[in-house]
Amino acid sequence: MGAEAVTRYIVANWKSHKTVEEGKTWLEKFLQLYQPDWQVEVIIAPSYVHLVPLYQMLQQKNFPALSLAVQDVSPFPLGAYDGAVAAAMVREMVDYAIIGHSERRRYFHETELEIANKASEAAAAGIKPILCIDHSYAHSQMAALNEADMEYMLIGYGPVEAIGVTISQPMEKARREVAEIREIFPEKPVLYGGSINAENAGSYMELEGIAGLMAGSASLEPGEFAQICRIVSQS
Repeated sequence: MGAEAVTRYIVANWKSHKTVEEGKTWLEKFLQLYQPDWQVEVIIAPSYVHLVPLYQMLQQKNFPALSLAVQDVSPFPLGAYDGAVAAAMVREMVDYAIIGHSERRRYFHETELEIANKASEAAAAGIKPILCIDHSYAHSQMAALNEADMEYMLIGYGPVEAIGVTISQPMEKARREVAEIREIFPEKPVLYGGSINAENAGSYMELEGIAGLMAGSASLEPGEFAQICRIVSQS
């Protein structure tokens, strides 16, 4: 898809869910439900084990306006790093990499330097980083980044208090914090993520400066995610 055509984004972050067969079934159902919109890029971020089969399915179907992403990437290049998945290993299958998600920070104790290194490795492999930030550390996160790695970067704003729960952030607070994040990253598309579902997606898409959404739990059911995609398309 030509980058110049895209104005909105929607990400399905599966996190640690689904077997390989369940992932393939999800994709089959989603492709039956979703009507492509060239101005909306749908980005599916499964776990590593799903990448090859989902990539092969998408190659066979030649479905437009849909990309794959990894949920994380190694801060190191190819080499002797047990258990690490270098960006160069997945560059043929994915267009995006989610970097610095709050759950990676919380449970895996990722530092700002590690996150910056991951963004750099992704960018060097031709993978667009989706840098996840929270309002409270947006300034320090930007300070650690290499400016050259930010050229094709997207910003994923996910308030920590709304991640992994069913309570979304109050709209007024989201509006205020999105505006401040836009001041820090004025040229970057900002995606909102935090308990997104089909009921509230339209409201968050109305926030000034929001270019798309990141869905977690709501993306696990293909019907609900297709509905969210339609909402983003109509916004």
